[in-house]
Amino acid sequence: MEASEKVQCLIIGSGPAGYTAAIYASRAGLNPVLYQGIQPGGQLTITTEVENYPGYPDGIQGPEMMVHFEKQAARMGADIRYGLATKVDFTGPVHKVQIDEEKWIEADTVIISTGASAKWLGLESEQRLNGFGVSACAVCDGFFFKGKEVAIVGAGDTAAEEALYLSKICSRVHMIVRRDEMRASKVMQERVKNTANIKIYWNSETDEVLGDKKVHAVRIRNKKTGETEEVPVSAFFVAIGHQPNSDIFKGWLDMDEAGYLKTIPGTSKTNVEGVFASGDVQDKVYRQAVTAAGSGCMAALDAERYLSAKGVH
Repeated sequence: MEASEKVQCLIIGSGPAGYTAAIYASRAGLNPVLYQGIQPGGQLTITTEVENYPGYPDGIQGPEMMVHFEKQAARMGADIRYGLATKVDFTGPVHKVQIDEEKWIEADTVIISTGASAKWLGLESEQRLNGFGVSACAVCDGFFFKGKEVAIVGAGDTAAEEALYLSKICSRVHMIVRRDEMRASKVMQERVKNTANIKIYWNSETDEVLGDKKVHAVRIRNKKTGETEEVPVSAFFVAIGHQPNSDIFKGWLDMDEAGYLKTIPGTSKTNVEGVFASGDVQDKVYRQAVTAAGSGCMAALDAERYLSAKGVH
């Protein structure tokens, strides 16, 4: 396992967390190398309009915003590369990371910003209309459907929270629940049930999202009767959870039962010295671009301090 390159700071992932870490690490003189991963720009590249990131008074397209982040990191001196981390070896004081199943890199510090991926239902129409009324983030996109009827699928706390959020801005929320009960906490369930403009479809699943250029209805199938009904909606929100992109760190880093990396509260530090985690791979609570960017800044500062204490930097 010959490492073909040695770096001070290796950043894995290229969403707001990874790029912000690269900006700070570059300015601190750590000469970071960043690998963009399978989806350069991360989840924001599948979002259209971003209106809740500070500093963009007129809003900005998600992909364009990530180009800005990348350009800024590059201007600061970050070495940004296309490639995917496929394996790690955190046994020694110097950390080894394999890229694209072939090249090994040795790094004094590693910042993990691999993010999370939204879980989808797996419908063709859902993917085709993604960004055209189909979304996996009500907090990000609900605003665009102010005063309109929308549908949301899911039964956990996130789905309940998002349904309540949508109920405040949309005229009606059609909530599709697979079983005859929700997984959400009792408090959240009660709130949803007591909200006049949320209609719950129990024992139901999404048969199809309907629309040519944009969502205009959803076809809901009742699992008990087999009957379907078409409900006119302007948007369809999927809230069945996220999957953190943390598989390659199993056995090396502490994670919770869902696979989110655990960090020491108030820091980006993992259980392995010199390995830091930022963004959605370690945050299942907030999951916003601005919080991811903030944690990327923390990771770079933590990495810089770690190297200073070690006398490497």
